[in-house]
Amino acid sequence: MIKYIYLFLFSLLIGCQTTTSNPEEEINQIHHVLKTQEKAWNEGHLDQFMIGYWESEKLMFIGKSGLTYGWLQTLDNYKKGYPDVKAMGKLTFTLIETELLAENVALVVGKWHLSRESNDLEGHFSLVWKKIDNKWVIIADHSS
Repeated sequence: MIKYIYLFLFSLLIGCQTTTSNPEEEINQIHHVLKTQEKAWNEGHLDQFMIGYWESEKLMFIGKSGLTYGWLQTLDNYKKGYPDVKAMGKLTFTLIETELLAENVALVVGKWHLSRESNDLEGHFSLVWKKIDNKWVIIADHSS
């Protein structure tokens, strides 16, 4: 019987552990990065837009052309697809859901819209974020 009491108390202790971070503050930090990216895009600064991404060869971007690995290759693809400010248009993110999956991992689902002179573009995205070196970065982007 004592064994079961200890097991119950141990389970209770594990289940009641609190994280050292504030989930609302973590989500606000992620949203701030997205607003910074939106602003950088709208000013025509792709290099600054990329600050939201993990600068690693393991960064994963999934788009209409398939899977791309790497921060530099992702930047190169953006530069090819959006060679000037006119092609870039004005970007608007609409955030649908943001969820912390763990203390240092989050998922953001949303919609993107590019207002352009010739034709608008829009689609949805899911972003996997990870807090690395105390900074939230996108480690996987699936945009369509």
